[in-house]
Amino acid sequence: MPAEEKNKVIYVSHPSGSTAEIALYGATVTSWKTRGVERLFVSQKAIRDGSKAIRGGIPLVFPIFGTKENISLPQHGFARNSYWEYLGLIADNNEVTVRFALKDTALEKTLRNGWPHSFRLTYTVTLTASSLKTALMVKNEDQDTFEFNTLLHTYLNAPDISKVSVKGLTGLTYVDKVQNGAKATESRDEVTVSSEVDRIYCDAPNKLQVNFGGLNVVDIEKFGLKDTVVWNPWIDKAKAMGDFGDEEFHNMICVEVGSVADWVKLGGGETWTGGQVLSVL
Repeated sequence: MPAEEKNKVIYVSHPSGSTAEIALYGATVTSWKTRGVERLFVSQKAIRDGSKAIRGGIPLVFPIFGTKENISLPQHGFARNSYWEYLGLIADNNEVTVRFALKDTALEKTLRNGWPHSFRLTYTVTLTASSLKTALMVKNEDQDTFEFNTLLHTYLNAPDISKVSVKGLTGLTYVDKVQNGAKATESRDEVTVSSEVDRIYCDAPNKLQVNFGGLNVVDIEKFGLKDTVVWNPWIDKAKAMGDFGDEEFHNMICVEVGSVADWVKLGGGETWTGGQVLSVL
C-alpha cells in the first residue's frame, strides 16, 4: 500500500451536522459525533501507524475472539489489523453510507495459513442525524463450511465511569473472564462499573441502553449477533497497556455486540450479516 494511503481516513458528514471518521486500517470507526458531542472513545495513546490495532472507536473482531490454542492468529483475529478497500459513498433517504471490503487474498501469508479459508468481508457504516449503523457481511467463498467469531468492539465515550450504567442485561448468564471464565447470572437491573469488568453476556437481548448520567443516553440495537461483552480495564490493566492512558478507564466503557460464546457456522457459498445501530436519544 502506498505510504499516503497508510494513514488514510474516510470522513463522512450528514446534513444535520453529525459526522463519522473511519480509518482504512481495520475499517475502524474512530469518531462519531452527534449534536457536537463525541460519542466514541479513542485513547490519546492510540497507535495510528498500522503497527497494531487502534485502541478505541469500533475495531472489528474476526474470525476469532481473544486467542485460540489451535488457531495461529493474533488476538481478536486479523480484520482490525488489516488495510481494507474503500468501496465508496451513497447518500439516500436521509442516510449517508460508506462501504469497505476485505478479501483473504489481501492478507499476509502467515495470516492465511492461520485461518486458511477463502472469504470476503463487506463492512457498511451508515450515518443519520442521530444514529450510526455498522454492519458486517461475511461471504464464505470456499466449498466447505467454516466457523468464526465476530464482534463490534465498541468503545463508548464516558465523561465519568461512576455515572455509567447498562440496562437490559438482567437475568442473563455471563462468562466472567476476570474470574477465569466462571459463569454467573446477572442480578442487577443496571450494570455499573467500579472495578475491572470483562464479561460475555450470552444470548443477550437485541436492545440495550447505556446511560451516562443526566440526559446522555445511547441505545444499542443489535441484529444477527447473539452476545454482548462489557469491558473496562480499570486501574492495573490500564497501566499495563502501552497504548492506553493510565487514567483513561474513567472515561470509557466497551459495550460490544457479537457472536463469541459459540462459533458461527457458515456453509460454502453462503453469506452471513450482523451488526448494530447506535442511537442518541
